[in-house]
Amino acid sequence: MYNQLVRTQDQALCHLYFHCCLKDGVLSEAETDGLAERFVTLGMQKNMNFKDEMDAYKSYKNDIKDEKLYLEYLLNLVNPVNELALYSHCVELTVSDELLDTAEESLVKKIATILKIDEAKQQTIQGLIVERKVVETKKII
Repeated sequence: MYNQLVRTQDQALCHLYFHCCLKDGVLSEAETDGLAERFVTLGMQKNMNFKDEMDAYKSYKNDIKDEKLYLEYLLNLVNPVNELALYSHCVELTVSDELLDTAEESLVKKIATILKIDEAKQQTIQGLIVERKVVETKKII
């Protein structure tokens, strides 16, 4: 079903970000802020209605049978040039609610595998994101 609703690069990126935020089933205020910031930074709000895209995502989310195939579909549409940057955005969105459960860990691992990001780079990026989150929330450098 998602392959009928997600057809463009911007839609794919939007749905990937939604998936990262909603993997745990909750969309926190911090996650909403993070999404909005990314969409504005990338200029995506000019071409899409995010409420419509969120409704489309929610319409098929529970029907995703093979998450790896879903992610491959989205990432093929996105066709990233800067894989590490995209991966870091995904990691940041999964930890924006200050929690990283096992389902979210599995998700970022799948994304890294599809993007061919090695374990050392994954650990570095994840460590950096977690430290930045601590600095933002606890104001400790």
